[in-house]
Amino acid sequence: MRPGARPLRRTSEGARPVDFGAFVRARSRAGDLVVQPRMGFSDPATMRAGLAATRAADAATVGTITLDSYTRVGELTSVESALRAGADLNGYPIVSYDPAVTGQVLAGIRDEAFPVQVRHGSAVPEDIFTALRRTLINATEGGPVSYCLPYGRTPLDESVRNWVRCTEDFAQLRESGVEPHLETFGGCMLGQLCPPSQLVAISVLEALFFCAHGIRSVSLSYAQQTHPGQDREAVAALRRLCAELLPTPNWHVVIYAYMGVYPTTDEGAYLLLDEATRLAVDSGSERLIVKTVAESRRIPTVAENVAALESAARTAKAPPSGGPAAAEADSQTYLEARALVEGVLELAPDIGHALVLAFRQGALDIPYCLHPDNHGRARSYIDGDGRLRWAGIGRLPLAGLVGRARGREVTSAGLIADLSYVQRAFDRTAMDSGDFRDREGADIRPDTGHSPAVNSGRDLRS
Repeated sequence: MRPGARPLRRTSEGARPVDFGAFVRARSRAGDLVVQPRMGFSDPATMRAGLAATRAADAATVGTITLDSYTRVGELTSVESALRAGADLNGYPIVSYDPAVTGQVLAGIRDEAFPVQVRHGSAVPEDIFTALRRTLINATEGGPVSYCLPYGRTPLDESVRNWVRCTEDFAQLRESGVEPHLETFGGCMLGQLCPPSQLVAISVLEALFFCAHGIRSVSLSYAQQTHPGQDREAVAALRRLCAELLPTPNWHVVIYAYMGVYPTTDEGAYLLLDEATRLAVDSGSERLIVKTVAESRRIPTVAENVAALESAARTAKAPPSGGPAAAEADSQTYLEARALVEGVLELAPDIGHALVLAFRQGALDIPYCLHPDNHGRARSYIDGDGRLRWAGIGRLPLAGLVGRARGREVTSAGLIADLSYVQRAFDRTAMDSGDFRDREGADIRPDTGHSPAVNSGRDLRS
């Protein structure tokens, strides 16, 4: 056992892990929205307790082991120093612990009724995937683009090569009788201010990349943005493109609660989570990654994660707020996303090489992303209705689809206002509702039913 790891009670690990994707899809067919936290703790006993609390929550849940920042970037000597000093890390250092330690974390908790996913954030993930295979953890997430551009300066072509090797090695879990599952993080690029069509396109492209390298069980992410109607349109476009393009039927969609600047009030945070939950339910998505009341100020506690899981589960069981967007409609988001996907696939028969060429030529271009391999010519803004629009498309293959927004000037003041748009909108709605809570209020919201939905059409940027 590594330094700093408290001993765990040995228990039987039980059967081999189930197919994560098949499990989520089965729960969805049974009428449940699967909800999931993003928790990770460096101490194995605490990590085990977090998984146990997630499993025991009054909700349909799957477990999460989120890795620490040092492990994500391969600074394993820093992990060792922290563990030796007894310092807490901001996640679970799976590479630095003996596989037996992680086995004890999972023993008696992970089973056919409670699969577990590892979340990391690495463009150089070989050591992480090796640790997953050794412990038969068969579900993780990421991608050659989505775990490269936002998080560091690893060259994109190097990230692609790394993810080719890791994906193909991960696919070999099937030789052990275990179905590997990969979730693309492509629908969460930068967390905010990336127009939905590009989020959809990158999510689809990374899923196609996984399938091309041997994965048969995939999920596709989409992060809640600034306008619920636009989000529903985006998820409908994502599901339609999956049905049209993916070579496997074993896929599902996972919605992320808003990943940008989060409300500072407890009630504002729950209002935003309520809206993310309704997006998941109304769009037919099968899984939801929750956020908590603590997001704006610190790492959430286990209790705050459980409260968010149970709140989302209650919201998901309430009457729907509206029907899903028509999956067959040629919406603006669908047309843009399809053009982006086709523009990349036309560049090369190998999808990894096509992704590298796409960013090199500007056929994919993430607004406000500072990575050296990103063109940086595309720009976005939030319009008066709260929708994300293209302010400039650079060399994106969207000519004829995006018109009036082209050439709009983006100022630093406007960008700062857009970055805090959601936070201000939901905090203001919480205060206007008369149910404002102090930041230091109770961790767990009483079961009082739905909060009023925010008026996302209000222009609160001024």
